[in-house]
Amino acid sequence: MTEATGPTTRTITVQALARVEGEGALTIRLREGQVDGVELRIYEPPRFYEAFLRGRSALEVPDITARICGICPVAYQMSSVHALEKIFGVTLPPELRALRRLLYCGEWIESHTLHIYMLHAPDFLGFESALAMAQASPTYAEVVRRGLHIKKAGNRIVSLVGGREVHPINVRVGGFYRVPRRDEISPVVEDLKWARDAALETVRWSATLPFPDFAGDYEFVALRHPDEYPMNEGRLVSTRGLDIAQEEYPEYFEEYQVPHSNALQARRRAPSNGTGAYFVGPLARWNLNADRANPIVRDAAAATGIPFPNRNPFTGIVVRSLELLLAVEEALRILGAYEPPAKPAVDFQPCAGMGQAITEAPRGILYHRYETDPAGMLRNAVIIPPTSQNQLQMEHDLARIAPQLVTLPDEEAALRAEHVIRNYDPCISCATHFLKLKVTGR
Repeated sequence: MTEATGPTTRTITVQALARVEGEGALTIRLREGQVDGVELRIYEPPRFYEAFLRGRSALEVPDITARICGICPVAYQMSSVHALEKIFGVTLPPELRALRRLLYCGEWIESHTLHIYMLHAPDFLGFESALAMAQASPTYAEVVRRGLHIKKAGNRIVSLVGGREVHPINVRVGGFYRVPRRDEISPVVEDLKWARDAALETVRWSATLPFPDFAGDYEFVALRHPDEYPMNEGRLVSTRGLDIAQEEYPEYFEEYQVPHSNALQARRRAPSNGTGAYFVGPLARWNLNADRANPIVRDAAAATGIPFPNRNPFTGIVVRSLELLLAVEEALRILGAYEPPAKPAVDFQPCAGMGQAITEAPRGILYHRYETDPAGMLRNAVIIPPTSQNQLQMEHDLARIAPQLVTLPDEEAALRAEHVIRNYDPCISCATHFLKLKVTGR
């Protein structure tokens, strides 16, 4: 709602953030026509996992962390096993490493497709939901069906490699509990061949959506690998010159508590932009790694006519489409060369130590740090999800658009605020209306 708190002040309050992993609200305060404060309050369940991981065996961690998110459980598993494998001195053979990358491809496909078609596109096209979009015309109905079909291809990869579509159970420290047989591969390959054409069409279609001019001064942060588009490995880099090992993350970034939220936020230490805000996710990855994409994806990006690198977060839906195409192509490449490994996992001996790892979740970098005792039991755990890292930047974006909301009709104001937040795909499972905004007191 909007509350008149004085002759030259106004407060916009968002009552709830719908279908977020936790609870949240939003307040925008304006004084003399200027933004006086923005508070984005998100209460995220992943904070509790750090406490109840303590005292548990490292072997349990991948199955527990997979429950943090139903949309990107693979990301939590990958960051966790990579951190633990650093402690135990595990080096995977190329065949198992490729399967890990294939599993991540499956998650990128299903997560990006869900966001593009079900959560984000209706905002650009003026629909209240994907269902309303599908009911509007046969053309839009076909668009939604295409999205659902592509998502199924991603789910099949996660099921094949991870053991089931949601909260996979096949990942373990050292590799997997079992690896796919050759006869299990063919049906997935056929799905992906269709999905490749559909993903290319998704790039073309998303590039035609109307993007408002909202370019900003962002520091984009992502992994960068010397040979491939980053998923599981790489150094941490930024558009402002950061180039560090994953283990240096705590020296350059910090979590902190803000008075208006139970959720921790993250920021750069000694920031070059004065605020510490930074931007993670597909747009950051593409701006920093487009040259690592295969030629088909780079050609598709050039054909959109959108200049990259790009600083408009609204173009993120196109970049998600490019990463969707990239993940399909990468999955086909891996499956085309697949031979079942001799062993599903490598042996190791638990020991005491500290390990840190960052992988690229669909929404951006996901940091895990674990400390173990000599028996491999966890003494401490730190998990910093992408949404925590984007929260401060989201508040800055809301502050930039806030003056435009006060004079808008209620529904349009809600949509504009919702749209800005949805650019970041902030750990929402199946939300359609992210923000509910009621304006009163005019």
